Amino acid sequence: MARPLALLVVLLVSPVAMRAAEAAEACAGEKFPAGRAYANCQDLPQLGAALHWSYDETKSSLSVAFVASPAGTGGWVAWGLNPTGEGMVGTQALVALKGSSSAPTVKTYNITGYVPLGGASTPIAFPATDLAADEGAGGKIRLYGKLQLHKGMNAVNQVWQVGYSVTGGAPDKHAFGAANLASKTKLVLAGKATAISPAPAATAGPGAPSSSVGGGSDSGSASSVAPSAGKSAATTATGVSAPALALLSLVGFLSMV
Repeated sequence: MARPLALLVVLLVSPVAMRAAEAAEACAGEKFPAGRAYANCQDLPQLGAALHWSYDETKSSLSVAFVASPAGTGGWVAWGLNPTGEGMVGTQALVALKGSSSAPTVKTYNITGYVPLGGASTPIAFPATDLAADEGAGGKIRLYGKLQLHKGMNAVNQVWQVGYSVTGGAPDKHAFGAANLASKTKLVLAGKATAISPAPAATAGPGAPSSSVGGGSDSGSASSVAPSAGKSAATTATGVSAPALALLSLVGFLSMV
C-alpha cells in the first residue's frame, strides 16, 4: 500500500513543483540595464505583464519596473496604484507611450474620471522620480519609476493596462476584453510576505464600457484571495514553496525503494 501511495504523491507533486519553478524563472529572467535591480518580481495574471519591485519600508519608497507589450506597435503600457478603490478611477498612473517616437516617453496621470487623457502629465498623489522607459526583448516596454508612498501603506491596489495607439502625445482608449477588465490586484508591500494577490478573471458582457485609461470605465471592484508571494518568498499560489514541493517528491520517491 505504501508504494502506490508514494507513487501517487510523486505524480501529483512533481508537476506542481515544475510549474512553480517555471513561474519563478519567467519574470526572474528579465535583464535590466546596469543600476536597475529589484528585490521581488512576479508575473501578473493578465495581459502578459510582470512587475518587479523593491520597497523600503523605513522610507515608504517603492521602486518598480513594469514590463508589458503594448497592444499595438505604436501603443502604450500603464501601471499605477489606487489608494481609494479597486478600479481605474482613483489610480495614480505611470504611462509609457511609444507612439511614433524612437523611444518610449513616460507621463503621469491622476485618473479622476472616464474622460480622455490629455497630452500633458497631471500630478499624482505619490511623488514620482526616476521615471524612464526602454524597450526589452520581443517589443516589450519596460516602465521604471520610484514612488514616495504614504507612511504605513503596507498594501495597496494596483492596476495595469496596455493600449493600441497614441494620438497627440496622449494614450488612446484600450480594448475592453476579459483580460483588460481583470487587470487589477492587491500589492502587499510589507508584513508577513511581500506578495501580489490575484483578482478573479472578469468577463465583458453586452453592456461593458468601451474604455478606461484614455476614456471610458471599468468593471468595478474585484475580490481578493490569499496572496501568492513574489520572487523573494519563492512560493506558489498553493502556499507551499517550490523547494518544499521538490522535497516532498524526493521523500515519496525514496519511500518506494
